[in-house]
Parts: sequence; C-alpha cells; structure tokens
Amino acid sequence: MSAQTPIRFSPFDPKILAEIEGHLALIVTPEGTLDQAARSANRLTKGAVARLVGSEGFAKAKSGHVFTLAWPAGLAAEALHILVLPRRVSATEARKAGAKLAEARGTKALTVKVGNMTRAADLALGLQLRSYAFEVHKTAESEAMGQITLCHAKPEELEASYAPLAAVAEGVHMTRDLVNEPANVLTTTEFADRLVEMKSLGLEVEVLEEAELEALGMRTLLAVGQGSASPSKVVVMQWKGGEAGAAPLALVGKGVVFDTGGISIKPAAGMEDMTMDMGGAGVVAGTMRALAQRKAKANVVGLVGLVENMPSGTAIRPGDVVRSMKGDTVEIINTDAEGRLVLCDVLWYAQERFAPAGVIDLATLTGAIIIGLGHENAGVFSNDDALCGAFLKAAEAEDEGAWRMPLGQAYDDQLKSRIADMKNVGGRPGGSITAAQFLQRFIKAGTPWIHLDIAGVASVSAPTAYAPKGATGWGVRALNRLVEDQFEAK
Repeated sequence: MSAQTPIRFSPFDPKILAEIEGHLALIVTPEGTLDQAARSANRLTKGAVARLVGSEGFAKAKSGHVFTLAWPAGLAAEALHILVLPRRVSATEARKAGAKLAEARGTKALTVKVGNMTRAADLALGLQLRSYAFEVHKTAESEAMGQITLCHAKPEELEASYAPLAAVAEGVHMTRDLVNEPANVLTTTEFADRLVEMKSLGLEVEVLEEAELEALGMRTLLAVGQGSASPSKVVVMQWKGGEAGAAPLALVGKGVVFDTGGISIKPAAGMEDMTMDMGGAGVVAGTMRALAQRKAKANVVGLVGLVENMPSGTAIRPGDVVRSMKGDTVEIINTDAEGRLVLCDVLWYAQERFAPAGVIDLATLTGAIIIGLGHENAGVFSNDDALCGAFLKAAEAEDEGAWRMPLGQAYDDQLKSRIADMKNVGGRPGGSITAAQFLQRFIKAGTPWIHLDIAGVASVSAPTAYAPKGATGWGVRALNRLVEDQFEAK
C-alpha cells in the first residue's frame, strides 16, 4: 500500500510556538475570536494575525476557508494557516476543513492546534484522506509526506476516537491503490495475492481458481476471461466479528483488471482508463480491510470476481450463448457488457453458499450512469426499500454522493432473447437500468439487494473534496457506516 501520512497527537505547548517548523495551522472562529495560541502567534508576528482577521476578505470567508501567511516573521514555520471554523461543526464540515488544510500544506509537516475541538478526529480524517498520493511508479525522488501533529487538550482521548476512522482511511487508501495500479502490475493473480495478505488482519481469505469455477458452473464469469492469458479467479474474504452463525452481509465486486471490450473492442481514445474497471472489487477489498482493522462486530463476506477482458482467438464472441451458474442461458450481444457476466455468477454463488442477510454489489458497470448522474453520484438500484434507505442515509452521512434509480418490468423486457433466456444488453435506452435488471435476475426471492453502479465516481479527472485526481475510494466510508449502523451488534 502507499504509505499513509503519519498522524500523532500531543498536548499543545505555547512556549514552543515560535519554534515549530514546517507548516503551522490555527483555528479561528468566523467571529474572529483568537484563542491563546492565536494570540501568541499574533504577538510573535507583530499583529499579522489580527490584521488578517480584521480584513474584508476574512469577513467574507465561509466556514472551512484557509488563509495562508507565507514565511511569517517571528515564527520558524514556513507558513501559518488560519482555518476559519465555528466552535460547533458537523462531521462533514470538520472533514472538509481537514482536507483543505491538507491541500494547503502540500507535502510539508503540519502542526494543527485544535484545542478541545469535539470534531478533531473528523478533521484528522479529512487531513488523512486528502494527503494521499500514488507515486509508487515514479522514478524521480518525490518529497515524502511530512508528519501531521494534532495538538489537543486531551491527546490520548483524541487518538482513541480517531482509531476507527484511521481504519477507514486505510481501507480507502487500499481501494485507491488498487484502482490506480496499471493492469500490467495488478493482474488477476497479483490482485488475489494482495487480498490473501489480509489474512494477517484476521480475515479468512480463499482463492477459487479456474478449475473450481468450472466445477461450480461459473461459465459466464469464465467466458469473460477466456480470451486472456491472465487466469480468472474468485476471491472470498470473510470477517466473522458478529454473532456466531448469524447470516452475513455479502459485498460483491466486479474485478475486471483491464477491459478492452473484448471482440466488441473499445475505441483507442481513453482505453488507458480501463485499468479502473476493477473498481467495484477494489471497494469491496478496502471495506473488508477497514472492517477488520477496526474489529467490526458484524459478519461480512466480500467476494470479488477477477478477470481480464481481452480479444484473442479464444475470446468470447457476439452471438455466443453461455450458461450461468444459476442455470440460465445468456446470449452475448456485446462482449463489452462483460461486468454483469462476472457479477451474475458471483452473486449466485454468494447466495448459494452464505444465505446472506443482504447483498450489495459494486461495479464500474455502465457509461450510461455517467450520462445520467455525471461524476457526482453513484447509481443505486434496489429491490428493498429498507436496505436501500439505510444505505442512502449512510452515504449522505459520509458525504458520498448516491442517487436511487428505478427498476421495472418494462426495462426487464428489453433483455428478451430469441435464442436464450436473456441477452446481456437491452439496447441504449436506459442502459444502466437494464444492466441492473440483468443482475436482479440472479437475486433470489426474499433477498434484500442493492446494486451500485460506480462508473462515474470510482476514478475522476479532477480533484474532489477528499481525493486528488484519479481513484477516489468512493464507497468504503458509506459501506463501513452501513455495517456500523445496521449490522453490528450493539
């Protein structure tokens, strides 16, 4: 994994304010109230802080804005950041403020005086999330991220309250690493090996190889990968932190490590972005890591189907008919609609083996969802209002955009095939919906289910509030919150 920014917690000593190196950040309320540290900084800088707070720009500043004084006289710090923040803030406000500080500090060491701020742990999470950088393949020496120090009135209590959030941040970073990796590095075998390494966290991890998948009847999944030299696999990760024998929540992820489109090959322009087509599997992996790291009191199983979709003499063709593990036959109309072929077998296997209390699948499934929702929201499809409502509430609490989309028989009818039980595409109209309808055909009656189409949010071309350009790690925080709210023993 990419190295996470080290965060430490300590009491604040105003006597050493002038000696703090790197970057220093102080919090000032929108009313311009200066605490002891800000007054000391103002005295050392000969009134610079007071002049800033009394300026017209400060009066217009919104909560979370960061003002920066470069090379302030009287301080050893290279920069003094003034963060505008009310005494009472929400978790989201605190996290976004921390992310703003991370942007302002760059890679420099940062000391933040948070006093007795009640949302300091959330501010630390924002700092951690936005400090991420994926530079493992750069040969030029890059400047390592400097340490972050939060000075709090009760540092031990802050460290304890931050620990579960640190676990979530680690899961987000793992997801980002996986999604950012190029396909020549993150092969199906390498992906599986990285998941096996999580046994050290207490997860039970097993890898199902092609012979086992064939014996199970996972022929739609195998059909996707049959044109690649990289072997198809399914990895099963179990976290048993809840009541013994209680039905688990099942998380299922699409793991297409590279998607050329197969015989229905994609245009060359932009194909390099298809290294992120395993984003759903990446979110499942990161969520399982977060749950294990924070010792979640819940039973959760994560299953990922790992394949590579390549054109070759052995590749699946448009017009072929394949039989799923469920037994239904699928006419392949377009080999670039491969993610649903991977997911349908893994979804059926998850239900057959684990009889889960609920199933949530994640996939960078359709370009159509990007047309509909852009890069702000994932598409949410569900057969269960209660589970869907709980997820949407969790996503909102974690500031991860999600929007519920419709399902219906008219969309399902678009999948009718002349020669098989169904087609793998239903045409251009409602493309993300017909893809969800395809998956719903592999959900057993009575099983609560959510399908998350994350094609627009898994990797983005511009920085977000919590992430630099590239992989976002969207979904780890929301799923962790859902498990905490709905599936953990209280």
